[in-house]
Amino acid sequence: MTENPTPREMVKRLLQGIAPPRPLFLPIVFSPGARVENQPLPALLSNPTKICSAQRQLRGALRMDGYSCYFDSFLEVEALGATLQWEAADQLPAVQWPEGSESGEMPDDLRSPEEAVHAGRVPIAIEVLRRMKAMTRDDSILMAGVAGPFTLASRITQLHAGGAWRTQEMPESAVELAAALITQISGVFAEAGAGLIMIQEDVFPCLSQERFASWASALEQVFNVIRFYEALPVLQLPGDGFAANSAEILPRSWDCVLSPSLRGIPSQLAEAPSEWNSATLGLALPLETFQLDDSGLQGSSDSLRSMVAELRPVILTTAGDVPAATDMKRLDKVLQTIPRSY
Repeated sequence: MTENPTPREMVKRLLQGIAPPRPLFLPIVFSPGARVENQPLPALLSNPTKICSAQRQLRGALRMDGYSCYFDSFLEVEALGATLQWEAADQLPAVQWPEGSESGEMPDDLRSPEEAVHAGRVPIAIEVLRRMKAMTRDDSILMAGVAGPFTLASRITQLHAGGAWRTQEMPESAVELAAALITQISGVFAEAGAGLIMIQEDVFPCLSQERFASWASALEQVFNVIRFYEALPVLQLPGDGFAANSAEILPRSWDCVLSPSLRGIPSQLAEAPSEWNSATLGLALPLETFQLDDSGLQGSSDSLRSMVAELRPVILTTAGDVPAATDMKRLDKVLQTIPRSY
């Protein structure tokens, strides 16, 4: 067995349940590509040539184990039929559904998951992955992101804005549609060349045992499709959602790498390190870290190093895409605080 396996070899081993000799360094750095290419973010999202160029420059400068080929939290809703309204290039767009759509309900005339994989910018994301697969001569990992079932369902039902999902029940039909679409998109991404797919669940309420089992079952279908193409599924969870559902999460056997945000979860992880299979835990640096002053950044770095040494996560990433407006020097400085070894 190779003493110093390449990133792709480490992914292959993880699919077999074998922990790597060091954590994979895979921060999600997609939107900063707009700054690298001097493009507004909306323009970058539709330009495979610029995306590929930016990713090659970013990986070279930041010495990452992979390329963030396509990460856009609004990809799925646009594919289903929503219109995105960009008020400013450096701000998130507003999602508009057809008139008459009520908050908490499913909009009319949504595309089916089978139709949606050919709509919006999904073909652009596929093209980026295909080009990167053809262009990449090293042994790095091609990554792409999809929304988690609750996150996508909250956008479909307009419960995402303002955090209405925290107080209002998510319709089961929306979660089912979301899971079906995520499964479809994950499959075409993996087929196009993605070696790792991040399932980004930034909306994760406290769930009953029955609802949790239903959500986990839907995700198993996504994991199975990704693994069919010999790609690695990584499930990202927010710290508060992880904490609220830790009693269900910790005892469960996960057929993916589970990567919770470090914000709000150290106690749960520290109290149950023996619960983790050594090949299934990742850790995600909160995006708020990029706003810390130097003193705060040093404290964050010390805490992260201690946790990495104790828990030996297989992946170190960020809890979402680094904001497009992040200064490149600041980006490099923060990423340097993430340890590259145990």
